[in-house]
Amino acid sequence: MILAGDIGGTNARLACFQPQNGSLRIVSERIFPSREYYELGEIVTQFLTEAAARPQMACFGVAGPVRNGRVETSNLPWIVEQSRLAEQIHLPTLLINDLEATAWGIAALGRADLVSLNSVPRSAGNQAIIAPGTGLGQAGLFWNGSQHQVFACEGGHCDFAPQDELQIELLRFLERRYGHVSYERILSGPGLVNVYEFLCNKNGTVELAAAHFANADAAANISHAALNGTNPLAEKALDLWISIYGAEAGNLALKTMATGGIFLGGGISPKILPKLKGPLFMEAFVDKGRLRSLLESIPVQVIVNEKAGLLGAACCARANSGNGRTAKR
Repeated sequence: MILAGDIGGTNARLACFQPQNGSLRIVSERIFPSREYYELGEIVTQFLTEAAARPQMACFGVAGPVRNGRVETSNLPWIVEQSRLAEQIHLPTLLINDLEATAWGIAALGRADLVSLNSVPRSAGNQAIIAPGTGLGQAGLFWNGSQHQVFACEGGHCDFAPQDELQIELLRFLERRYGHVSYERILSGPGLVNVYEFLCNKNGTVELAAAHFANADAAANISHAALNGTNPLAEKALDLWISIYGAEAGNLALKTMATGGIFLGGGISPKILPKLKGPLFMEAFVDKGRLRSLLESIPVQVIVNEKAGLLGAACCARANSGNGRTAKR
């Protein structure tokens, strides 16, 4: 049995998987609100106690750069160390980036888990995943000629590159607020709030932003208002957000030469699927000048299975069991 975790800035998803006929079956699962706990070990210990499960190994995908088995989480006040966590939970443990975990899960997804945004069939070649949620995660899958090899990256923290006058104004607005402006400052839940506040500021309706969307569910409220057509400024904010999302997904495709496909993951993408299916995302994705034809040949799919990260962590644990990567008790 494998204990897997998908640990984000908002939720920590844990599950026990039982290998069965070459696949992985969930036998117990729970979601924890990450910010209500002091550390990951506290969550895992509670889960194992309540589930009464006896896994033999564990793998956790954690939001943030993992270096030498240690991660300072990007959107939580945690420091997670693989060796210490293994001692806490009494299991051989592997710590990887959360998008690395999702990338591991791509091969295990079925047709029902993916929604295509273009009509390009998937073929052999490098792949990449981009996932806006509490932050902006990215990862790649290098095609070695026979299989994909997953690698993590922190591309979400690269410099935001505006494409027109409105986006230049957005950059200047965010520079005054943050100094350095990464794509994560826009392509995330808090980033959508930033975009909405920018447009409210530009339109002279700052009070509207404060009155209607200044709460913990602000990003969800903005996206719902945009999808329902009840707030024109929210619609404009989401449209701008999606155009920037498409452009950065195209950037990632070029940087990784992802001819095998780009996957859109995270918690936000499935929730705004009607908008992603519209023209804005794909037009921004392919709008790369002389390389437009290359981008037009790359399949783009949205991951609609919210357990892809969990499944990927379990796949990673299974693939690495017995090769020395896991920290021993």
